[in-house]
Amino acid sequence: MGGLFVGRVAGNFVNEDLLVSIEYGCKVSGAKFVLVLGHESCGAIKSAIDDVKMGNITAMLAKIKSAIARSQDFNGDKTSKNPAFVEYVAKNNVMETIKTKSPILKEMLDKGEIKIIGGYYNIHSSEVIFL
Repeated sequence: MGGLFVGRVAGNFVNEDLLVSIEYGCKVSGAKFVLVLGHESCGAIKSAIDDVKMGNITAMLAKIKSAIARSQDFNGDKTSKNPAFVEYVAKNNVMETIKTKSPILKEMLDKGEIKIIGGYYNIHSSEVIFL
């Protein structure tokens, strides 16, 4: 009990609801480690690259746009059809997400009470690469 506190959202971005859950998990429940885990062939990343517009998905995908902007130095085809570009954006999205926007988590990080890292899951090999 208490060994794992999970918060999930398509696209691995942090909104207010998820941030509150992470704060609660760390500050109240005592979690010591936050892992933001992106994955291979992420549909949310592909949809953000394709600039999909559809209901509430539009607002969700907008939260991934900074990772796409950060990925413009990629050499090659910058489309959702290119698995290497999708992976590059997904990894950049993880790195954007682990930058804490929470004073509570920042203080805990600064005091060494928690660690926040990113990872990337390869769905074919089941390997997790820590970023």
